[in-house]
Amino acid sequence: GYEGLHELAADPQDGPHVVAIDYGMKWNIPRHLRQLGCRVTVVPGTATAEEVLSHEPDGVFLSNGPGDPRPLDYAIETIRGLLGQKPIFGICLGHQLLGLALGGDIYKLKFGHRGANQPVLNRDTGRVEITTQNHGFAIEAESLGEEIEVTHVNLNDQTVEGIRSRSLGAIGVQYHPEASAGPHDSHYLFGDFRKMLLG
Repeated sequence: GYEGLHELAADPQDGPHVVAIDYGMKWNIPRHLRQLGCRVTVVPGTATAEEVLSHEPDGVFLSNGPGDPRPLDYAIETIRGLLGQKPIFGICLGHQLLGLALGGDIYKLKFGHRGANQPVLNRDTGRVEITTQNHGFAIEAESLGEEIEVTHVNLNDQTVEGIRSRSLGAIGVQYHPEASAGPHDSHYLFGDFRKMLLG
């Protein structure tokens, strides 16, 4: 099934190659990566690190998907095997799985984040971004090691919305930078990922 699906949008021929791990992906995400000039190969969420690396990617994208990331040991194991090998960008569930792979903990939010008006502080720029979210779990800030930076914080409840490991070349955000309904506030994240791909 996957082979036919990812032919839907034409790939640029010579851009950086991204392997997108599909945990329940929305199809506009590969489109965003292609608009940045990336070639995209989609693999199932059960793919191993070896299988991902066999595609010789310049970077790896961890998709969104439903539910609690904690039981997904196979996915966490794969991400651990990729950390430090290739730049990684995770969103939503992919961000939570990245947090777990980096040694962090996940907890269930008392009130899940649902909808299109979640204010998030970008600690790098000091700007507040209005984001679209749909999640009931979050990364426990205190559980992250010293070298993991919290880059984005939800202003409603101070929960973690973004993380980065500079040494391992990994970034994650807890929201949908591709959600086209709202402001294009967070599209720059795809651009940041592209810069990482080009080293």
